[in-house]
Amino acid sequence: MSAQVNEIHIFPVHGEAGQDLRDTHVETEGLAGDRRKKAAVQVVAAEDVRPDTRANLVVSLDSEALAASIGKVLRMGDVELDVTGAPSSCPGVYAAVRRPGALRVGDGVEVLDRVD
Repeated sequence: MSAQVNEIHIFPVHGEAGQDLRDTHVETEGLAGDRRKKAAVQVVAAEDVRPDTRANLVVSLDSEALAASIGKVLRMGDVELDVTGAPSSCPGVYAAVRRPGALRVGDGVEVLDRVD
């Protein structure tokens, strides 16, 4: 089975509950309607989701594969994300938006080598 986007979340107001989405538009600065944070997008493996997880995207990649994507590109839907690093206090990875576009729950997720 190939990896896919399991969940999409935005957190418009600091400290308040997020919103679950079925689809969104990913802009250069992050998901439409999300407040701007340390990174444009945070992605977490489904196996690492905890009750306090506040990541934008939950994907079905395992946590090892997601961690190994640092320095690479995640392609999902119309979107490409440059995976830039890992948060210091929570699971997942941070990413910058390489190519904005539409994204939906169920879209496939591919890890690609980064070519600048």
